[in-house]
Amino acid sequence: MSNQIIDRAQKESRSLLTEIESKKLLKAAGINVVETKLAASQDEAVSIATELGFPIVLKIASTDIIHKSDAGGVKVGLKTAKQVAKAYDDIMKSVRQKAPQAKVQGVAVQKMARPGVEVIIGMSKDAQFGPMIMFGLGGIFVELLKDVAFRITPLEKRDAAEMIREIKGYPLLTGFRGQEAADISKLEDMILKISDFVEKHPEIKELDLNPVFAYKDGAVAVDARVILEDSKS
Repeated sequence: MSNQIIDRAQKESRSLLTEIESKKLLKAAGINVVETKLAASQDEAVSIATELGFPIVLKIASTDIIHKSDAGGVKVGLKTAKQVAKAYDDIMKSVRQKAPQAKVQGVAVQKMARPGVEVIIGMSKDAQFGPMIMFGLGGIFVELLKDVAFRITPLEKRDAAEMIREIKGYPLLTGFRGQEAADISKLEDMILKISDFVEKHPEIKELDLNPVFAYKDGAVAVDARVILEDSKS
């Protein structure tokens, strides 16, 4: 599965995988992701939404659009088939206006995950040290607070445990002010699986799971992005 997805992208001379492709890769690596399906039409979006169950999230599926929200390509909290149909049209209209040159595969349809503590797990390549795993507070807090920790791959269990505990936002994961505490061991496991995954796939240049919702009984990646090395270089 992993090699087929990567090989197809390289043959098409593209480095950015779609969200659906990225999630398939990660799921094959044993990482928990929100099930996401591609809809190429409004009717298909409604059908998939009904199958998955409401509420629903729609996101533009395009290998030319990295920041989906900036293009008006994200709609959340859709509770009925009618809302899904309208959201599909609104997304397509917005993307045509804001990114007219983008190649659009359709819209990614996924069930809206229950809220949890938002964290990010990612990988980027350092010119000197190679692949480096990142962990920190996710969602909008990534750019705002920059509260992240890094380690060079390959990681051991001790590394994952230290990364989680050294960020300033760690108390949010332990039940701060009566909030639900996260299952730290599941986050450690996800970090280690990402480390192992990128070690096995050196063709991956960059990877982001943001946000990952951390719960008392597990963790799930809500959004995912994988960027490959330029196959032309």
